[in-house]
Amino acid sequence: MPGQRLRVATYNTRDFLDDHRLAARLVRALDPDLLCLQEVPRRLGGPTRVRRFADACGMRWSGRHTGSGGTTVLTSPRTSLLRAAHHRLPVRWPDRTRGWAEAEVGLADGAVLTAVSVHLGLRASERVRHARSVLAALAGRGPVVLAGDLNEEPEGPVGRLLLAGGLRLAGPPLPTYPARAPRRRLDVLLVSPGIRVLDAGEVAVPDGVWQRASDHRPAWVDLELGGPLRSRGRA
Repeated sequence: MPGQRLRVATYNTRDFLDDHRLAARLVRALDPDLLCLQEVPRRLGGPTRVRRFADACGMRWSGRHTGSGGTTVLTSPRTSLLRAAHHRLPVRWPDRTRGWAEAEVGLADGAVLTAVSVHLGLRASERVRHARSVLAALAGRGPVVLAGDLNEEPEGPVGRLLLAGGLRLAGPPLPTYPARAPRRRLDVLLVSPGIRVLDAGEVAVPDGVWQRASDHRPAWVDLELGGPLRSRGRA
């Protein structure tokens, strides 16, 4: 029997400083089952704004992201949220707080998947240290998708560390930053063994739209947990 196909996306929304309503419309066009977010609002009123964004995306939010450095995971009604957690990573004061978020979801066929959203820092040594911490926390887990803004290309030290930890890159090697004319692939998705990478699918977006929503473009990929590879096209 074929496994269940699902779409996972990652998106750095720059604290909703740009047109977050447009960002929500773009997410609706992507129609992900799981959305790993970075740089969601964390200050006063942040939770209300994140909840409204989730509603505008047609997705669900666990309702908390305290201590996760602005990372969180939204889930679609096609999945069942089993558990959500948010973790803080140590940084030097007065640097921006860093962290990671995870959501364990149940799929329609009974499979369970953990989606992890990460946003690593600007210092290379800190990024490596934080990536090691996340990998250690995920050791022994079932199927995992790790997605987010690495703040470096996937060929860098963090990417090599994640690959050595058993993950592999998923999706086409397209640059995501800056949104106006992307030159760097900072936003990536990686999957654990047992997850089949299908394709990224086509989402038609007119020129000039991405940069109005955020300074990053999202990245996304279609995946399948177990079973033979399906033909292209969403289920």
